[in-house]
Amino acid sequence: MGRLLIKNIKELVQVLEPQVKKLSGKEMDSLSTIKDAWLAIEDDLIVGFGKMENWEGISDWTNLKVIDATGKMVFPTWCDSHTHLVFAASREEEFVDRIKGLTYQDIAAKGGGILNSAKKLQTKTEEELYNDALKRIQEIQQMGTGAVEIKSGYGLSVDAELKMLRVIKKLKQTTGMEIKATFLGAHAIPVEFKENRTAYIDLIINEMLPKIKEEKLADYIDVFCETNYYTVEETDRILAAGLKYGLTPKIHVNQFSSIGGIHIGIKHNALSVDHLEVMKEDDYKILINSECMPTLLPTCSYFLGIPYSPAKKIKDYGLPFALASDFNPGSTPSGNMNFVISLACIKYKITPEVAINAATINAAYAMGIEHTQGSITVGKKANFFITEEIPSIAFLPYYFGKNCIESVYINGKKID
Repeated sequence: MGRLLIKNIKELVQVLEPQVKKLSGKEMDSLSTIKDAWLAIEDDLIVGFGKMENWEGISDWTNLKVIDATGKMVFPTWCDSHTHLVFAASREEEFVDRIKGLTYQDIAAKGGGILNSAKKLQTKTEEELYNDALKRIQEIQQMGTGAVEIKSGYGLSVDAELKMLRVIKKLKQTTGMEIKATFLGAHAIPVEFKENRTAYIDLIINEMLPKIKEEKLADYIDVFCETNYYTVEETDRILAAGLKYGLTPKIHVNQFSSIGGIHIGIKHNALSVDHLEVMKEDDYKILINSECMPTLLPTCSYFLGIPYSPAKKIKDYGLPFALASDFNPGSTPSGNMNFVISLACIKYKITPEVAINAATINAAYAMGIEHTQGSITVGKKANFFITEEIPSIAFLPYYFGKNCIESVYINGKKID
């Protein structure tokens, strides 16, 4: 049995009661904290916390490690609910193309973008993909991420999509980290199906989905519902099929245009709708009475030079939202959630409290793990990080050029 006590914590951040699943609207303005605090861990769970002045002591100090966190803060680890971090190769040549004036759509039209990644991935072995992705997992852990969702979608063939999902499954098994797998076979239309889109969708439904269920390879199903990608009608059909195979919908929507994708997501009880850079009034209203989590990706807007999601308006409608990195080789080659939070504060004009709520409890909800992660709560997983000595919570997004995290613990164990 491993036992850990952290004492003299300058501020214990995101302390929530077990019944809190998400925070919406004005609730996001407040961040529950305890100053001059202690935190107790047993094995992989949080078992207690409170103010040092109310410290009742621990009668049994055997097998107990004690950390003095004087001047330092403790946060729950970030939950990154939208990534594509299993990929074959970087795409810096497209980065240069965009600098020269090409748009995301221009690059896709000439065979770049998602199709470029798919072509490269099909030549990589499962072991190569796993080893590369493991390095990325270790990288994001050091920056405070304790749970991550990973999508397929760079395969675009039966064998390659299954290969990606098997890599994600292996990462789940070997890292000990909470990883959710999302099947995104409908990420783009493969070149060979350009003239027969229906045939590829049939392939997704009739061949990929049965094998995914048989091998238990995915938790969620996703579709890129967007102009020049998948229509609302195609999205409707794919999500309905995924549900029949036990996969909860998540959906890429409103990145470049609003074509009704949010409505289809709500129709199928999607856990989250992600991107939302372009919103119409009806899009906000359809979300109001749903349990769906809007998920915003500010570093994608930053890297592509596209509009930023209207986060404040989403919150003004009384809605919640989550923040995620969109870590992928084409539009967001970074899984740094600290920068995501900083950029959200700067470009969305939201406070650090709102951003931290969005990257912890709300992001956990967007992954379906709000009962075990996303806050400092008795009974939840001991996933947290200890900062360096910092003056305030706001310093974390303010001082964006440096990783202010001193140590990260996942399942109660320090990550080396």
